[in-house]
Amino acid sequence: MNKGCLLAGLGVVVVVILAALTFMGMYNGIVTQDEECNKAWGNVESVLQRRFDLIPNLVNTVKGYAEHEQGVLEEVTRLRSQWGEAQTPQQKAGVASMLEGALGRLMVVAESYPELKANQNFIALQDELAGTENRINVERQRYNSAVQGYNTTIRRMPTALVARLAGFTPRTPFEAAQGAETAPTVQF
Repeated sequence: MNKGCLLAGLGVVVVVILAALTFMGMYNGIVTQDEECNKAWGNVESVLQRRFDLIPNLVNTVKGYAEHEQGVLEEVTRLRSQWGEAQTPQQKAGVASMLEGALGRLMVVAESYPELKANQNFIALQDELAGTENRINVERQRYNSAVQGYNTTIRRMPTALVARLAGFTPRTPFEAAQGAETAPTVQF
């Protein structure tokens, strides 16, 4: 065998090895970003669960003062149940956005009851809920940043080829529910 064929064969082997290493590096980068999205969504679920756990206490506190506001209380309770039953991140995100609006209406109702606003339990729950809402917003932003990075990576060349071959698909960012830009109104 001549030296030229041996060098050509060795060159092909080196190119194949470099291509394989490049493919593995891109694949591992996508996996890392995919897992970052999973972690970020887990953080969103954690703070949504915190809100979920606070709601019965808040509803029961308001219930004692606002017996005739049953519609708002029932909506909050119904949406809380729906969030608990939701399976996918998209379902949970949709229900969480609707629940956010219902909680806003509940707070507007509470404004009409001065003795409720002065109740220490209500004040503490309201503070807990406000802190939780801030945490939810922060975690949503982190999740959306992770999704943006992941989606950008799987759409850019040449990583897009690796992503398609490996079956990676775009993720959906957390979006506000339709009508969330409008402040809730409550009629008495």
